[in-house]
Amino acid sequence: MLIRTKIRYYFHIFAPANSSNFAIMKEINLLDKKFREFITEEQIHNRVKELAIQINSELAGKDVVFLGILNGAFLFAADLFRQINLEARISFIKLASYQGTTSQGSIKELIGWNEDINNKTIVVIEDIVDTGNTLERIVDELVVRKAEEIRIAALLYKPEAYKKKIPLHYIGFEIPNNFVVGFGLDYDGYGRNLPSVYTLVK
Repeated sequence: MLIRTKIRYYFHIFAPANSSNFAIMKEINLLDKKFREFITEEQIHNRVKELAIQINSELAGKDVVFLGILNGAFLFAADLFRQINLEARISFIKLASYQGTTSQGSIKELIGWNEDINNKTIVVIEDIVDTGNTLERIVDELVVRKAEEIRIAALLYKPEAYKKKIPLHYIGFEIPNNFVVGFGLDYDGYGRNLPSVYTLVK
């Protein structure tokens, strides 16, 4: 079955009524849902660059392994790692906790751990942190495997939904507790290729 993503544009006035300034915002139809652009491609790239500068400064001289969480973090991880100038490695693991637009609460490991992380500084790269269930599962495993230091980099963070006490060190954007797609995040597998982040229109 062919799935079509329809994109349409509309004008949203953010300036006074007598002003000629307009912002063009995008809406897309993805499967049975409508989404509106929330964080632009330019905003994402600028923020990722800032995070890379911070990581390069704070972790200089350390033995660092970046750990991307598939599937959602693959674009964020790629963009971030390209700007890392440390002598570092990157690896990926895959877990699942989402179906549709809601978190199921249970975490199932799909791909095992291949990297030796004993006495290494680990930077976990997450696309989004909401409840923190996935993150807790990952951190627990890293502790068992004797990581020396664990730092968390998340493109998106939902403080209203977060239920854990694990500190987040590098946050791209704090967002409301709404469902989002794009830049690696999906709705039932679709929308990962969108260069911006879109929020669900209710």
